[in-house]
Amino acid sequence: MTRRIGLFGGTFDPPHIGHCIIANEVLKRCQLDEVWWIPTSTPPHKNKSNAVSDEARSQMVKLICEENESFHFCGIELERSGKSYTVDTVLSLKKMYLDASFSFLIGGDMIAYLPKWHRIEELVKLVEFIGVEREGYSTHSPYEFTKVEVPSMAVSSSMIRSKLNNGENVRYLVPDNVWNWIRKEGLYGTS
Repeated sequence: MTRRIGLFGGTFDPPHIGHCIIANEVLKRCQLDEVWWIPTSTPPHKNKSNAVSDEARSQMVKLICEENESFHFCGIELERSGKSYTVDTVLSLKKMYLDASFSFLIGGDMIAYLPKWHRIEELVKLVEFIGVEREGYSTHSPYEFTKVEVPSMAVSSSMIRSKLNNGENVRYLVPDNVWNWIRKEGLYGTS
């Protein structure tokens, strides 16, 4: 039986409650078997904050995945050096997991950007895209995708990093186990 797997890529610097809601809503609404969280190494479309190491971002994602049996950590992009292109990741995963069909979760900010993705014509033949609507962003795209509405939440990793750098508390913006780990490790200027 073919497993239906959603691939959820991002810098996750740090992963937050909005990411969890997106992953869980897509899992249920699209009737996926699993969502694989894939922290990117060097995303081609933006710069990493360099606030924490790849290992720290991986640990935070692993903590989230411990809380939901349908969430799984996938370190494939961190194992590869250089820029992370989704098409390379998907091709590798399809070779490794012949019993799986893959969908790729994208936020509303990425839907209109799809035509600029590396080797997009090849990629759209390999995966189904699931686009999560995001306020302020167009959902118009020349490529087909499944649109999923999720509860809107104005939370972002950059906002969380900014709050932490200013000594503010971000409890409830990140899962409790991630918040506890950030403080224990002194990440993002916490102590």
